[in-house]
Amino acid sequence: MAYMLKVAAAAAAAAVAAESAIGLFSRLQTPVPKVRTFSTSLSSLQVAGPVWNLGRLNHVAIAVPDLEKAKAFYMDILGAHVSETVPIPEHGVSVVFVNLGNTKMELLHPLGNDSPIAAFLQKNKAGGMHHICIEVDDINAAVMDLKEKKIRSLSEEAKIGAHGKPVIFLHPKDCGGVLVELEQA
Repeated sequence: MAYMLKVAAAAAAAAVAAESAIGLFSRLQTPVPKVRTFSTSLSSLQVAGPVWNLGRLNHVAIAVPDLEKAKAFYMDILGAHVSETVPIPEHGVSVVFVNLGNTKMELLHPLGNDSPIAAFLQKNKAGGMHHICIEVDDINAAVMDLKEKKIRSLSEEAKIGAHGKPVIFLHPKDCGGVLVELEQA
C-alpha cells in the first residue's frame, strides 16, 4: 500500500510539473514579427547540370582463377547464355560474358603475368568481384568533370574496352572501395 501511495504521489508531482512547464512555456512565447520576403522564379535560380549523364549498369566483373570452370558453371549449371572466350591483350585479360537479360557478368582471367587480374588473384585465390561497369553518355566529359572533382582514374584517358567502346577505371579509394569502370554508352 505504501508503494502505491509513493507511485501516486510521484505521478501527481509529475502532472503539476508538466502543467507549470506548459504554463511557463506559454507565457514565454512572444509573437514573431512578420517579415516580408520576396520570391524569384525557380528558372532564374537553375544551375547548369553536368554535361554528362550516368546510365545503366553494364556489367559486374568477376575475376576467376579457372575461366573454363567458371564458364561451365554459368552455362551448364545455371543455364545462362555464355559467350566464347575473348582475349584482350591490351588489358591483359581473357573475358567471357554471361548474359543475364537485364545486365551482364564479365568473367575475367589473366592473360600474361603482367595482368592486373593476376595481381588480384594473388590476393584473392578463389577469385571474386573485381569491378562494376556503368555506362555514361559522354565519357570524355565525364573524365574531365571527375578530374575537376578530384576523382582519380587508373589511366590518363579512356581506352577501348572489351565491348569495343571507350572505358576508364576510377580509383576504388575515391569510390567507396569499389573499382568503377565507366563505359561510353
